[in-house]
Amino acid sequence: MPARAAFHPGEARGRRAAASPEAVSTREDFDTRASASIYVRAAGLMPGGVSSPVRAMRSIGRSHPIFVERGSGFELIDVDGHRYVDWVCSWGPLILGHAHPSVVEAVQDAAAKGTSFGAPTEAEVELASEISQRVPSVEMVRLVNSGTEAAMSAVRLARAATGRDKVVKFAGAYHGHVDGLLAAAGSGLATQGIPASPGVTASAAEDTIVVPWNDPAALGTALEAEPVAAVLCEPIPANMGVVPAARGFLELLRELVDANG
Repeated sequence: MPARAAFHPGEARGRRAAASPEAVSTREDFDTRASASIYVRAAGLMPGGVSSPVRAMRSIGRSHPIFVERGSGFELIDVDGHRYVDWVCSWGPLILGHAHPSVVEAVQDAAAKGTSFGAPTEAEVELASEISQRVPSVEMVRLVNSGTEAAMSAVRLARAATGRDKVVKFAGAYHGHVDGLLAAAGSGLATQGIPASPGVTASAAEDTIVVPWNDPAALGTALEAEPVAAVLCEPIPANMGVVPAARGFLELLRELVDANG
């Protein structure tokens, strides 16, 4: 995993000497030959050898990524046998850690009944109800397959409801792989050494207004300049480096969007 996964060598087959997470996060002096071998094969089958640029690990000084074999609790185990403390947790959803017995049992029970039906199920109604109960501002739920689809649906709904085209996003924030929201989308492209996103046309991004994060004046100016359908916001943006909102910024954002309809 990226730099947030700290190496500890207790059960590794390669490097045995203890090392600090800071030292290991950007160096390759422990044995990762199995990962290197898989990467050679992957590079001929997948662009960059990975399924997402953020997994390339070049931004942390690696010539090839670490390939994970399995996870257990708070640890990841790579194909060379090294163990890592997993601070990433699949970028958020694994709040119970890897292979939690209750989660494994629930997945096995569900899979035994069938994996995909292309028709409504009671389970998705129960999930929607659970989400609405836990998040007071969520009145109704549309379940989709990815964050990209969720962002696309939200923007489309906002444009339909307001009759406006422009949306505001913050520099460095990532809202999925849709063309119009890839403008200034943070570290994902940078980790593979790509300075921009070739293939995204100017017309696709022209309705996206980008403002600096934690900048009340810039936000106010953007909202006053022309009618806006929506402001897309991560309360704690991750792609720019996990930068919390300044005190009062989210409350100001709420006030400004309400004032601008």
